[in-house]
Amino acid sequence: PDAIQRSKDMITKAGVKQPEVYSANDQAYIKLLERDDIDGVVIATPWLWHTRMAVDSMKAGKYAGVEVSAANTLEECWDLVNTYEETGVPTMILENVCYRRDVMAVLNMVRQDVFGELMHARCGYRHDLRGVKFEPGVTFGEGALGEARWRTQHSLHRNADVYPTHGVGPIATMMDINRGNRFESLTSHSTKSRGLHDYIVNHPEGGPEHPNAKIKWELGDVITTQINTAKGETILVTHDTNLPRPYSLNFEVQGVKGITDFDYHTRRIYIEGTSESHRWEDMNEEGGWLEKYDHPLWKKYGEYASGSGHGGMDFFVLQAFVESVKRKVSPPLDAYDAAAWSAITPLSERSLAEGNAPQYFPDFTRGRWINRKPVFALGDEY
Repeated sequence: PDAIQRSKDMITKAGVKQPEVYSANDQAYIKLLERDDIDGVVIATPWLWHTRMAVDSMKAGKYAGVEVSAANTLEECWDLVNTYEETGVPTMILENVCYRRDVMAVLNMVRQDVFGELMHARCGYRHDLRGVKFEPGVTFGEGALGEARWRTQHSLHRNADVYPTHGVGPIATMMDINRGNRFESLTSHSTKSRGLHDYIVNHPEGGPEHPNAKIKWELGDVITTQINTAKGETILVTHDTNLPRPYSLNFEVQGVKGITDFDYHTRRIYIEGTSESHRWEDMNEEGGWLEKYDHPLWKKYGEYASGSGHGGMDFFVLQAFVESVKRKVSPPLDAYDAAAWSAITPLSERSLAEGNAPQYFPDFTRGRWINRKPVFALGDEY
């Protein structure tokens, strides 16, 4: 109720019409899906509700824009794909980092062959979430606030890369995953778990005698996963949310002509024959690489998007979903992408449980990946 009221207050402040609220029980959203005046829904709920809400939306004839990750298990991944194929109603995974300005510039560079044939990429989700997983103090679950009510349970029960898509989504668009290429297999490795325990013990509202200090956390503090693709590239994905550190998605893209290493804290590039031998170039320089390869979407909408969430990328991902619904076309990031990217979680979990054994990705496209063509961000429309 408090969150609903805060949302209504924000809407009032914005001076727009108040929405109807469906909150009688956990299944109240079904009533919303019964309406004839709704064409699409955005699902921004706790993770365990993502797939079931997306499936119910598609069955009701509504486009589903589902927050990340889109699924938690392989069964849920197949549920998304099968429901899409049975109903013909699309799902879009709302991976906003695919629309980050520097990410889209690098995508543009990849497509213009700046790096040559791609060989390797690195990415991840490296974000100190201890203050998110516990709020207030060292509280989680019942009685906690915000994401600490539900997100922390995944750290308690799962040793897996539980949040892979912020990093792997952008790399997948650069490597044409599900569109001429696919993820084939992965192997995962995990450190021990210490970060959340130490946070509880050292917190002013915790301590060594606090009940939560006795908990055994399953999630390793740093989990690394190597993915092999059908075209022979490798992708190294890192999940790192339990330790003190600045935010980073840890991007690197490497091809036969050169390499870029970029994120909020640094953006650098080396292209053989263009860069000074064995020396990085700063991509941020005026008139430099990022400016030269700025994506047409950002050139067209960048000023308009600047006030929206996460530095503007939320505008682009929501615009893509809304335009897909309005035009009645398949979204640029579809059910097959949602399944393939989200499958990293259960496959990494199984790899770790089986002593780092290789795991093989299902072909969610049932062979269609061979002939499907890239569609993501090909122009300046959405």
